[in-house]
Parts: sequence; structure tokens; C-alpha cells
Amino acid sequence: MRSWILIAATLVVLVPAETTSAGKYNPERNIGDPAPVWKDLPGTDGKTHSLADLKDKEAIVVVVTCNTCPYAVEYEDRIIEFAKKHAGEKSKIAVVALSVNTREEADLLPAMKERAKEKKFPFAYLFDASQKIGRAFGATRTPEFFVLDKQRKIIYMGAMDDSTDPKKVTKNYVELAVQAALAGKKPETEETVAIGCGVRYERKSRARRRKKTK
Repeated sequence: MRSWILIAATLVVLVPAETTSAGKYNPERNIGDPAPVWKDLPGTDGKTHSLADLKDKEAIVVVVTCNTCPYAVEYEDRIIEFAKKHAGEKSKIAVVALSVNTREEADLLPAMKERAKEKKFPFAYLFDASQKIGRAFGATRTPEFFVLDKQRKIIYMGAMDDSTDPKKVTKNYVELAVQAALAGKKPETEETVAIGCGVRYERKSRARRRKKTK
């Protein structure tokens, strides 16, 4: 009887737990973790978008951003350039921008639509009013980038490149991670510090009170 108990206990120890752990700079996700799944998020194009819509893509770049952060605004042209170069309709790559800021009117969906129209964003710009996806990614800054491979595992997270000054950029981490994903490899640089404004997450108690008053 004791031998069976010992065998059972050993088997329990050998079964890997399906949990995520924090990365070096990310409080929620680590490299190799499955990406959070978003579903039916409203976009600036008037449609709803889900991760499942991108099933044919071999690499996905998710950027947590907003309208009002100066850093996010400065990176818009770089994201547009990247999307035009790599993420066409028939491309194996997709770019998805996600805003989770809810405190400022200038960050809400109507203003997002205006911004997308003004800048002619060639990528989906989605609004997560619940902030669940931003929290699940562990995003703390705008902009903050995540590259997903074909298995929808996170293979890179952090900054887009190595300088906030476009004239001083020597390495585009996101582009290198995407190239690695398409080749079925891991990027040389897997995680960096995202530089930008803090994501404006609501306190959960305040969010619950808002729901009750609606």
C-alpha cells in the first residue's frame, strides 16, 4: 500500500503545472507563455476583432498603446511603416494595436477612430474597455510590444527598438523577433524594458462601482 502511495506522489510531482510566471521586466508573462486570447473587441473600423481571426498568420505583433501618451504618439509613424512593410493583407504577419486606457476621453473609442482616420492606420486598432487583455499581457507602458509565433506563444516583449530617437535606432527588436518567428526560431533578444507612459489601469474596486452605476 505504501509503495502505491509513493508512486502516486511521484507522478503528481512529475506533472508540469500549466501556470505562467513573470518575465525579467514583465509582472505577468514570461517568454514562451501562451498569449492572452482576445475576443470580439471593438475596432476603429467599426468591426469586432478576435485573435481567432488571425489563425492564418504565422507571426502577430501586439502593441499596447493609446492616443495621449507622447511616447506612443512618437512611435505611431514607426508602427505604420512596419505594418506597411511587413503586414499587408496577404502577408503572414499581422499588427494589432490595443488601447486599454479608459480615464481620458481622448483615449476612448470615438477619439481612437478619429486618430486612426487621421493617421490612416494600416492595422487594427482595438479598444479593451475591460482592461483584461492589457492586464493579462502584463503591459505596463505605452507603447509596449509583444511578438507571437505561429503557436501563439510570446517570443518577444518590450520596446520596439533600441532608441526613442528614430535617428539613433540601430536594432529593431520587433522586426528581428518577427523574422525569427517566421523561421521557427527564437530571437536573439527576447525581452527588453518598454519605455513610455504608464498604462492607466483602473483600480478593480472603482471599476466595479462604475459597472453598478450603469
